[in-house]
Amino acid sequence: MSARSNILNKLRAGLAGTTPRPDDFDEALVTRPWQYAPEDRITRLRSLMEAVHTEIHQLTTEQWPSKVQELLESRGLKNVLYAPGTEHGKQLAEHWQRAEPRPELLVYDRPIEEWKEELFWQVDASVTGTVGGIAATGSLVLWPNRHEPRLMSLLPPLHIALLKASEVEDNLYGMMQKHNWSAGLPTNLLLVSGPSKTADIEQVLAYGAHGPKELVVLILEDG
Repeated sequence: MSARSNILNKLRAGLAGTTPRPDDFDEALVTRPWQYAPEDRITRLRSLMEAVHTEIHQLTTEQWPSKVQELLESRGLKNVLYAPGTEHGKQLAEHWQRAEPRPELLVYDRPIEEWKEELFWQVDASVTGTVGGIAATGSLVLWPNRHEPRLMSLLPPLHIALLKASEVEDNLYGMMQKHNWSAGLPTNLLLVSGPSKTADIEQVLAYGAHGPKELVVLILEDG
């Protein structure tokens, strides 16, 4: 018998003759204080994220690729990392074919060991999607996968995140319910509320020490 089976059997044996406690979870405790009118969710999310140096723009679904190009060129950046296997990646690539001049599009299509130096030190920016936002805390929810590994949002100095206005929920519990997280969580899920920041012993706040120096959120209006 394996060590794992041995441990599990001991745990099961320890439950013999016991009665499970009733589930007295009160959903209202984690939802009622953090509920907002639908028209107020974006306003609250914006105010909280902008308070911690996040740059936010509200656009249509047709306008955002041009905005990405504008953001990159205004900063003099040479390249941007994107995911061609996503719908927004395809839309960005189509725009890039028509746009001149433009920074270079980089694809995350190799194991990290094959281009670690380039990924860590030569990628200027990245564009990723999100699965939604949380109004109560002013946070983005990122669900990394094989198309958009988590390093895409953690390494480049500038992270541009796409957020659909219709996918902003009141609170974390609402997000969990909507996406049925209890049926299966990802190996990694990110809650992002602003650019990376830290403070030393003298309480001097510095941005970009452990991740992107800049976070730009493009809120996409439906239609």
